[in-house]
Amino acid sequence: MSKEAPGVRYAELYRETSETRVQVVLDIDGGTRRDVSTGIGFFDHMLILLAFHGQFDLGINAEGDLEVDDHHTVEDVGIMLGKAFRQALDHSDPIERYGSNHTPMDEALVLVAVDFSGRGVLTFDVPFVREKIGELSTECIREFFRAFSSNAGLTLHLHKVAGVNDHHVCEALFKGLGRALCQATRRSDRRGVASTKGSLD
Repeated sequence: MSKEAPGVRYAELYRETSETRVQVVLDIDGGTRRDVSTGIGFFDHMLILLAFHGQFDLGINAEGDLEVDDHHTVEDVGIMLGKAFRQALDHSDPIERYGSNHTPMDEALVLVAVDFSGRGVLTFDVPFVREKIGELSTECIREFFRAFSSNAGLTLHLHKVAGVNDHHVCEALFKGLGRALCQATRRSDRRGVASTKGSLD
């Protein structure tokens, strides 16, 4: 199927600044291809988990000023992935809109809830103990989700229920978000948008 065909929920975006260059390719209805390279190994791993559990195709190539730190790269990937979801869903039939789950990862347990409301809102209640997981600063994890939710027009709630291993907690967050996105972006039999206002914004 051509990416220009009606009903294909696809986006391909590129952004270059003095700090980063980020390219994102997203096919919400793919589910078999994941090619991610950001220069931050643990972040790559998380994004691949997000796409796998979200059942969408994802390509991300990012080059950033990692000699400074990882903040700009992580934030800009979140910005571009959020924009990609927003653009891809512009061409969608009505969607379920909401998705939520509890996702465990060994001793860790998180609650993830999403609403494609058209309004970018993040509630993040996930304390970390370590400063870094691999080469990913734990303070940047919130920044990724903030940038993603804001640019996707997504209300996103992330809450840690249990867990002592920061790696497991972070993995549960990305897996849980993927699962919630898969649920929320499913095409709906509803006639029109899932809002009494008639508009998601």
